Amino acid sequence: MDFDNVVNKRRSFRSLEQVQISDNDILQLAKTSSLAPSCYNNQPWRYIFVRERNKLNEMFDALSEGNAWAKSSSMIIVVYSKKELDCAMKDGRDYYKFDTGISCGFLMLKAAELGFVAHPIAGYDPEKVKRILDIESGFEVLTLIIVGKHSEVINPVLKDYQIEFEKKRPERKKIEDFIKII
Repeated sequence: MDFDNVVNKRRSFRSLEQVQISDNDILQLAKTSSLAPSCYNNQPWRYIFVRERNKLNEMFDALSEGNAWAKSSSMIIVVYSKKELDCAMKDGRDYYKFDTGISCGFLMLKAAELGFVAHPIAGYDPEKVKRILDIESGFEVLTLIIVGKHSEVINPVLKDYQIEFEKKRPERKKIEDFIKII
């Protein structure tokens, strides 16, 4: 599959069916994410791949009500980091978040290539996630990535606007709305 096809295939679907995710799949996702650039090659990202059913059920309790659709997922990837793992910018920028975001982008594109949906979410209780997974103090949970296989059957918990997004990719901003060429 060429790059443009992978990018176009990547979607944040909410209608999922469970699929077997192998150790090899996880290793491919991790290897691809590790190739992302980072400040001085610090690689500040940390991932926990949660696929064991009992632990997934605990994780589902940390999700906001609007993310109830994620309960049909096969895995949740917890993305976390901390400022001290990356470049210390004198002006106070938290560069670790940028570097970790690039790594997540690589991971999500690899997931699409492998035939998975990898949908990042912000609706969760980060402190609860840290407790469930015993994440060391000082780390920040930056996002959860919900992973499964796209289902053609619309998840019944979805709201009307979410159903529309399942049927058709949401409109993207026009290029001229977010770039300037000088």
